[in-house]
Amino acid sequence: MKRVIVANRGAVARRVIRALRVLGIESVAVYSEADRDLPYLREADQAVLIGPASAAQSYLNGATLLRVARESGADALHPGYGFLSENADFAQAVEDAGLVFVGPSPRWIRMLGHKTQARAAMRALGMPMAPSSEVLGADLDAVRQAAQSLGYPVLIKPASGGGGIGMIPIAGPQDIEPGWERARLIAERSFGGSDLYLEKLLQDPRHVEFQFLADRHGQVRCLHERDCSTQRRHQKVVEEAPAPGLDRAALDDMASRLERMLAGLGYDVIGTVEMLYTPESGFSFLEVNTRLQVEHAVTEQATGVDLVCAQLRLAAGERMQEVLPRVPSLTGHAMQARIYAEDPVRFLPSPGVLQEFSPPELPGVRVETGYAAGCRVSSHYDPMLAKVIVNAATRDAAVSLLKTALAQFRIEGVKTNIPFVLQVLDDPAFRAGRVSTGMVDRILKDAHAAAHAA
Repeated sequence: MKRVIVANRGAVARRVIRALRVLGIESVAVYSEADRDLPYLREADQAVLIGPASAAQSYLNGATLLRVARESGADALHPGYGFLSENADFAQAVEDAGLVFVGPSPRWIRMLGHKTQARAAMRALGMPMAPSSEVLGADLDAVRQAAQSLGYPVLIKPASGGGGIGMIPIAGPQDIEPGWERARLIAERSFGGSDLYLEKLLQDPRHVEFQFLADRHGQVRCLHERDCSTQRRHQKVVEEAPAPGLDRAALDDMASRLERMLAGLGYDVIGTVEMLYTPESGFSFLEVNTRLQVEHAVTEQATGVDLVCAQLRLAAGERMQEVLPRVPSLTGHAMQARIYAEDPVRFLPSPGVLQEFSPPELPGVRVETGYAAGCRVSSHYDPMLAKVIVNAATRDAAVSLLKTALAQFRIEGVKTNIPFVLQVLDDPAFRAGRVSTGMVDRILKDAHAAAHAA
């Protein structure tokens, strides 16, 4: 692997370019007209314009990306996360063009990227999971019957895609018709397919995910877990490692179990198995993300492993013994907050020019961003500005350090969600480690009630 197309934008593009530089591999960045001023383009060995601002005409245009790869002499392509990273047809086209796709083999993206197929595969291997339906069509009577069989509340979920997009909770039969139509439209717009299914909705579970690396020779390593329970409407807000308040033996046992399963399948390169957890039912399988995760830096800080460098080396065919001879231990506590250009009250995107953009510079603090002062935050893409990651000796110290870092992050020209994140970090339940997927909604509900009572 000598030259890699970085087929993404923003923080992840910059992150991949940095890893390529560490490995002595040339990078070819691509950019749309809206992104021509982003700072990481100057950090790449080459930068190539691929189209107008519209993602469909630029970052989602597989034919253009392959043409740039051919013309630049690249021998590999890193898809980052989002966009085409979990598109099995694109991954296959990359391989058919004679390039290395820096991710799992297309067959795993195809099988595990479709949630009902992934559930069937993992169920066959004995993985516990919440009850669910098969893919359901347009017959709403059949949907209602399936929901009744599962027992309300249920969750409508797109069979493809991820990131919590298109997931709609259903409390009763009256919610089926509007919920199904809304989920179908979101799935078609976001993932190019309208396959939907139902899953039994667990009440206020924990969201725990396990990070994996795998070579192309049958060896798999689990780099422990991340807790991503702190989320708003299925969108992660704060991620951390290790998972607070859960039994270490139970976590390690699940990690080993998943490691054996993925090795048995022959899974390769990188992936994350997401699980839900309740004290009553234990772990239940949620999905497999066949790519690098937005929250990968949490595991990097907690283990000392450069996941992007490892991903590149494994995709190139190196053996696990050369890349990661043993599972690293967890050191201290790592935590990440996602910073968005959005109104912190109404949670609507806030595009504009970054008149000031000064990330904190503190020991134990890492900031991943694709922006700098003077850059325009476009309405065409996800409004994430940065990820702020901290590592400290204890969880309490990590929370305090993250609060200090966020308070020192100077951003002018757009609204940000930093006040909202600080509100979450100050919540007594969060500070005590009593996190769950319903915690943020409760915080917002309490704040709303207190504002109206004043």
